[in-house]
Formats: sequence, structure tokens, C-alpha cells
Amino acid sequence: MSVLPNFIAGQFAESKSSEKIPVKNPAFDTDIAYVPVSTEEEVAAAVEAGVAAFEKFRKTAPTERVSYLLKIRELMIRDTELLAKILVDNHGRTYAEAVGEVKRSLENVEAAASLAYTLAKGEKMVNISPEIDQELIREPLGCFAVITPFNIPLHAWSSYVPYAIALGATVVLKPSEVTPVVANEVARIVKEAGVPAGVMSVVHGDGRVAEKLVRHPDVQGVGFIGSTKTGKFLYELAAKEGKRASINAGAKNHLIVMPDADFVKTADAAVSSFFGMSGQRCLAASNLVVVKGAERVVDLVRERSALKLGYGMDKETEMGPMASRAGLEKVMKFIELGEEYGKLLVDGRKNKPVKPLNGYFVGPTIFTDISPTAPLAKEEIFGPVVSILHAESLDAAIELINKNTPYGNAASIFTSNPNTARRFVLDVNVGNVGVNIGVPQPMAYFPLGGRKQSFFGTAHSRVDTIRFFTEHKIVTTRWW
Repeated sequence: MSVLPNFIAGQFAESKSSEKIPVKNPAFDTDIAYVPVSTEEEVAAAVEAGVAAFEKFRKTAPTERVSYLLKIRELMIRDTELLAKILVDNHGRTYAEAVGEVKRSLENVEAAASLAYTLAKGEKMVNISPEIDQELIREPLGCFAVITPFNIPLHAWSSYVPYAIALGATVVLKPSEVTPVVANEVARIVKEAGVPAGVMSVVHGDGRVAEKLVRHPDVQGVGFIGSTKTGKFLYELAAKEGKRASINAGAKNHLIVMPDADFVKTADAAVSSFFGMSGQRCLAASNLVVVKGAERVVDLVRERSALKLGYGMDKETEMGPMASRAGLEKVMKFIELGEEYGKLLVDGRKNKPVKPLNGYFVGPTIFTDISPTAPLAKEEIFGPVVSILHAESLDAAIELINKNTPYGNAASIFTSNPNTARRFVLDVNVGNVGVNIGVPQPMAYFPLGGRKQSFFGTAHSRVDTIRFFTEHKIVTTRWW
């Protein structure tokens, strides 16, 4: 079984580490590769390559940097099937979901290219005083760490790295040790696109490698997508080291259903939100808040939750496995816990794959009569487990979202009343809001939101990275 090489200074290189971690296909519980726990010297070499590349790359013309991005886009389109197949085999999602991640990533590459010609331009005002002009210019700061999660390894890469390239910064990428395979394909594409050596390096490993990377004195900041626990650790570490941080963390998202909602369309959207990618999305909802008078939607959601489980490349598969055994075990514990706090409406443990498979499968699971104080209603599960809560009014539902969990990533309302929707949009304290939308995913040219324990830092991902990878400088000029 091969060990994934690192990608440092434009070259793939085997790690000298004696420690390696098996990489799984979660549908079959089989090893497909090993990932090294890279050494401190390898982390240092990647950062040094980024620092060396930065001095020249920061001075390249925007047109040149955009040309790299356009070539990356072209190659990703060419290799879409390959990238999607890797995502299926290493993460477990369905092929359609994998193609969707490639498309969302392409949108980030496109948005990053646009950034080089728009927000990066800065500002200028003439004659602020007689014969004196003043301008704001933006400068890239150097080499950054980007640490990506297991659930969206390609999309998370695209939420930071293409923007760094557009802005003249350099990056060392540390992919999740659970789903690292696609990172090497991205490195191959970046190399083929002609991006200068050192602009993007990849070092593999676990949390220890991430910590070494963030601690390196020449790393300017860390972009991260993952759990709140790890995100807080990295945020505090970055603060201690005096570095920038853009930390996108965990979530506990709600869908509110009002009595005037279209229940059929609401149920379709809700099931897609709850169970898409087996519930392993930071924007997936896991609490269904039924406002008094909307109870009919519960039966419709239950009827639609009978999804076919299987290997993501099989056409009949509607839902894949959990990405890891640890993720499956966590979900199973929450289901056992839920039986103590509520009524099991749909038991996903009884839903087996269409074909016999040894992977990490659990079907859609729905609990009803859950108290807002129950752990299932408050904590992030990150799997296909839904709690149905009840609220007497819109105000009660909003208060539930704002006060019952520490998270503030996303929430959606389903209603046919614009005034109700407007009140919800303005009063709910989350960063991504949906109106008759199950997954309020911002497009690439908007930043991903996130508040409270769902985000730490000042600049979000995507276009907002203009405030992460660069710093402004004010230039005041007089000639005589």
C-alpha cells in the first residue's frame, strides 16, 4: 500500500517519517493508502519553500496570477470525474455529491480570479490637501497555513488557496488525515498549471503536524475549517503566536417550519439538508423546529427519510456511509443517548446498505418529543440524526436558535409570509440564513458566515480572505 508523498517546493517527496496512518474507503472499510505524520523538518521545508517563493510571487502581475487560476480551472474541469471518484472512495459521499463539490470548488477558483481585478485594487483619493494625494494599497503578507477538514477536502482547499494565489500570498496546506488523497491530485494540478514552486505546498499528518505548522515563526496566519474544539485550540495558538486566524468551526443548525409553509416542498428541502453527505456538512440542519400548526410536515419528512444506502459510485445509492469509524461510533452514541431523551421516530440503525458492505453505515435517524435541553438538541452530532422540537410561536423558535446552543452558523425558515421571513432574517443570530432553503450555502463570491462558537477571527473564508492574506498600507504623496 502506497504512502502519500508530501508536495514541497513543487516536487512530490516521500516523507522520512516512520509513523503512518491508514487511509480508508469508508464504504468497504478497506485501506486505500497511508498518510505520513510528517516530520518537523518537512514542515519547516514546506514553510521555507513558501517564504522563498513569496518574495518573487508577491511582485507578479495580477494577469499572471489569474492565468494560473484559469489553468487550474481548466484542469479541474478536465479531471472532474477523477476528482469526484477520489472523493467518493475516500469520503463515502455519493458520486452526485462529489461532482457537486468539484463544481463548488470551481466557483471558488473563478471568484478568486475576479478578486485579483477588483477588491485587490485598493483605493485612491487626489487632493486630500493641496497637491497631496492619498491611496490605500493592499499587500500580501507572506506564507500562510491552511488546514482542511475531512468532510469537504476539496471545497475547503478552494475556500482559501485560490484566493491566496490571486492575492500573491503563498500557502502550506495540511489536509485532514482522514481524507487526504484529493490534496495530492490538487497538487498535481497546481504543478501542471505552472504555478511557481513553493506557492502551494502540501504536508500530510495529524493534529501534531498542524500545530507545528502554525507554530512556525515564518507562518503569518492560519485558515481552518473543522470542529469547534480544534478551531478554538488553533485560534488561541495563533493569538499566542501573534498571528492571524480565520477559523470556521462547528455548528448546530435549525430549520423552522411555520404553519403557512408549503409542507411538501419544505419536507423535500429538509430531508436534503438533514441527510445530504450523511449529515456531515457544517451547513446541514439537525434540528427541525415545528411551530404550532405545522405538525403535518413531520410525517412528510419521515416518509422521505427512507433513503437507500450504499457505495457512492452505485447509481441506486442515495446516501453513503460516514467518513470514518470514529464518526460512526459518535453517531451511534448519540442515538443511544437520544433514546433516553425522546421518542425514536425513524431508527437509522435498521437501514442497511442495498448491497452487503462492511463500511460505516447508519441511515437517517429521527427523534421526536426531544426537550430543548437534551444533548441532541444542543450539541453538534455531524451525522444523519435529526431532533424534532416544537415551538408555540416564531418568537419562541428564534429564541431557541439564539439561546439554546453556543453555535451560530446557519438557520432557515419555511414560510409563505414575507413579513415573517423578514423578522426571522433580522432577529436570528447566525451567519448564514435561509428562507425556504434547506442549506443556505453562500455562493463563492460571498463569504461564508458563521458567528459565536462557529467562527473565530476577523476575516471569513472566500472573498473575505482579502482581509486575511493581505494588509493595507496608506500612502500619502506630494510632488513639487
